[in-house]
Amino acid sequence: MDRAVPALPPPDDRGPLAAFAALTLLPFALLALMGGLPAPTASPPPISPVETAEPMPDLPASPEDTVVLSELTATDARARNAAVEFAAVGPGTPSPFRFGGSAADRLRARDCLALAGMAEAGGGDGDQRAVMQVILNRVRHPAFARTVCGVVFEGAQRPTGCQFSFTCDGSLARRYSDAAWRAARDRAEQMLGGATHAPVGNATHFHADYVYPWWSDQLDKVAQVGPHIFFRWRGFWGSRSALSARYAGGEPDPLRLRETALVTAAANPLPGLLESGEAVRSITRDSVARAADKPPRAAASPEQPGAGAGVHFVLVAPSDSPAALVERARSLCSGGGYCRVQGWSEAEQIPTQLPLSEAARRSLRFSFVASNANGGEAVFFDCRLFPSPPSGTCLPARP
Repeated sequence: MDRAVPALPPPDDRGPLAAFAALTLLPFALLALMGGLPAPTASPPPISPVETAEPMPDLPASPEDTVVLSELTATDARARNAAVEFAAVGPGTPSPFRFGGSAADRLRARDCLALAGMAEAGGGDGDQRAVMQVILNRVRHPAFARTVCGVVFEGAQRPTGCQFSFTCDGSLARRYSDAAWRAARDRAEQMLGGATHAPVGNATHFHADYVYPWWSDQLDKVAQVGPHIFFRWRGFWGSRSALSARYAGGEPDPLRLRETALVTAAANPLPGLLESGEAVRSITRDSVARAADKPPRAAASPEQPGAGAGVHFVLVAPSDSPAALVERARSLCSGGGYCRVQGWSEAEQIPTQLPLSEAARRSLRFSFVASNANGGEAVFFDCRLFPSPPSGTCLPARP
């Protein structure tokens, strides 16, 4: 999680997509067999009346907000975060979550909560519970989605970005052991059953201590658990009274949410990369081969782009070995940081800027996301051009 997490912030840990699917999709698939998918409620219950004239703060929960990159180095970010004192208001006392859905809703909510806990906080008990508390706080806050899975995947369907970075930066390809799933599900069940995590209280936001997002100094810093710092909105919207929405189930299908998130992530790099002129490097087939032989931190130039963080556009061909493409992509991303390599089979199809157009998405043949602090390596191929690749997964077919 070297990214900040705005309205749904948080970012941390990683593995191949196919393996992840085998371990992760099974519990979700079982939900579809339980008498079919639960019918969504006709309309969500109204939010409890709130006696306040305060407008909702325009951060960081609006549709325009997304995961952002810190403009400071990790060292500088830690120093700046440490210099900010904890707000006197404190984290507040969290209310037990009251579950009001069906048995299928319970399983879906449990697995979405467990997945977020592992993806955002690793395997630590207190770290996972802190993240789960934030998610359940958001479910009851008017600024966020009204279901657990909705909060976890919020924004992952938008090309402009997601709230929790692991749903849109390739980290959905991570693989977790059976033991890790059992432990995370047990914690999730306890939290859904009314357990609370007092250290973070009514916090609705958090980010890692090695990043400093734009919104950090506009919220009250109220706690730190492990490497994550937790925040509340100032004023009424950060109070316990603001967590007034009643939960009534209607959990969306996690399988569909995950599929949509993967499709969106495969075609769109994180929006934060748009802020840097060095983020996109359009390169030719020959320059890919040359870059593979260059030192990891070779300086980039229009004629000879070097390895490093960002998004690299490359030209690929049916005669390319999928394994060789992956190795070249790893070489281009060897400089560290968030890095993506995307390939097209026709030179004229290679875009000149971000975000990708719909035509560019339809003609995408290869997509690679490097392993970094936020997740494991993710590899996608157009299997019409590269039948049965030895690793990775097939890009969704587009008309």
